[in-house]
Amino acid sequence: MNQLHEMHTSKAEAPIHFAPLSTRLKPSVVTGPGFTTCGKTHPESHEVSGHDFSRAESSTKSKWALAPAGAFSIQRSIVALAVALLAPAALNAQQSKPWEKIPIPKLHDFKPQQPKRIQLKNGIVLFLQEDHELPFISGSVLVPGGSHDEDLAKTGLVELYRQAWRTSGTAKLSGDALDDLLEAKAAHIETEGGEESTSVSWDSLKGDADQVFGLALDLLLHPKFNADKLALAQQQLATGIVRRNDEIGEIAERESAKLVYGPNSPYTRQPELATIGAVTVGDLSAWHDRTIGGKLIVAIGGDFDSVAMEAKLHAAFDALPPVKPTPAHHEVFPGPTPGVSFIDKEDVNQSNVEIVGLGTDRHNPDVPKLALMNDILGGGFASRLMQKIRTERGLAYAVGGGYGFAYDHPAFFRVMVLTASANTVEATTLAMDEIAGLTSRGFTQDELDRAKDNILNSFLFRYDTREKVLAEQERLEFYGYPANYLETYEQALKQVTLADLNATAKKYIHPEKLAVLVVGNGPEIKPGLDELKLGPVHTVDITIPMPKQPEETEKKP
Repeated sequence: MNQLHEMHTSKAEAPIHFAPLSTRLKPSVVTGPGFTTCGKTHPESHEVSGHDFSRAESSTKSKWALAPAGAFSIQRSIVALAVALLAPAALNAQQSKPWEKIPIPKLHDFKPQQPKRIQLKNGIVLFLQEDHELPFISGSVLVPGGSHDEDLAKTGLVELYRQAWRTSGTAKLSGDALDDLLEAKAAHIETEGGEESTSVSWDSLKGDADQVFGLALDLLLHPKFNADKLALAQQQLATGIVRRNDEIGEIAERESAKLVYGPNSPYTRQPELATIGAVTVGDLSAWHDRTIGGKLIVAIGGDFDSVAMEAKLHAAFDALPPVKPTPAHHEVFPGPTPGVSFIDKEDVNQSNVEIVGLGTDRHNPDVPKLALMNDILGGGFASRLMQKIRTERGLAYAVGGGYGFAYDHPAFFRVMVLTASANTVEATTLAMDEIAGLTSRGFTQDELDRAKDNILNSFLFRYDTREKVLAEQERLEFYGYPANYLETYEQALKQVTLADLNATAKKYIHPEKLAVLVVGNGPEIKPGLDELKLGPVHTVDITIPMPKQPEETEKKP
């Protein structure tokens, strides 16, 4: 169940939309044979600039002045004829907009097919979602406890655990033998791990469902961790660690989160070579024993009979001991220190700009209003950020963002701008202006209507299958939200008014509390970041620490 992967991270970021750079061209200049975006050339693309008509006119006059008088007369006649021929068509195009006459049917009422919920006497929760469209059955078991609860000295344990859990196998069947068996049946069993949970998931044809479920259950309850498989996982994770500074976007996202939560927060701390090297097979077994007794959430979807499936699940889980309560988290997040931070990466010709602050969580009743505000600010091609920075000024490869909200802790406010090095200060200033404008330039009814349409229409795609609804119900159960959260959220979106939206912006948007992180090529950023007028620029060190080598034993004489 791929949707489970979303549950293993608490990030809930506002949408970022990527699009080719609308290059700021000289007037009347055609680019060719290709244009460049993010370092890649796209052939056979031609764009004509039309941003500055006064300069275009001046340039045209100077070109005609260099032509002979006769040529000028002929060219002027041709231009006049072209204008005469094209004017009626242009006028007609302005007056006739047939696409606006296309009837748009009313959206269907949002009534997702809810799965059947069963709570066992020991506290384990079951969800059953019948779907007879195809002869497949899939399932998952969500286990509370993730990297948030790791020992700081062994950061990375859960990532190693989720890999070695699957590859090691069980006492009855090794991981390699399990691979061969599943491959022969076109079936899958996978393990995952994230900030708040780990999980086992599986899928197979209906005829193999009982056998595959039995294998998944054995892996869930009786794994046998293997030292060789742990070593392989450590080697793979170490490769990722030493290359984590290769990609500019990954650096920007990782380090901007540290500005909001702090470098040692459970939501930002990162595995190091020393911390993953400290993890042993015993640690993996201890983690499993520690977490498997929590409130398991079992979800089954596909072509089955609910009565028969419920009986199988009772037989599998009734004998487990009563679940242990999940410890509550009590972190306090002060938010970032305002100012500018910089990470120099001289092998790029662009800057990733992150403007960040502290967000909120989904328990906040203002979340529907914030979602609409996000859509207007940076949620699509019609958003304020996109229109100003990319469409009008041609300064951004990608731009977007908004006020984040996670399920169980405050997410963070994030606006991202990807721009050429020389445009860094200008693009950042424009983004800051648009953020501040949320409180000074009131929203319009057109903006609100469009935002509502965007979000409400998205429900049709986000929850258009029973499998997606099942995954969302599992998520809501895990984080303690009511089963009808989606329906109430939809209704709350519909009821937001312009007055609500303006009040929400004034309540939550505080540009003076935001921090700016720029990752880019320092020598190419001109004017410099001092021109942002946000105080001294702080340089961030992202050097990857190497493990301390044991001192060599003194040789005896």
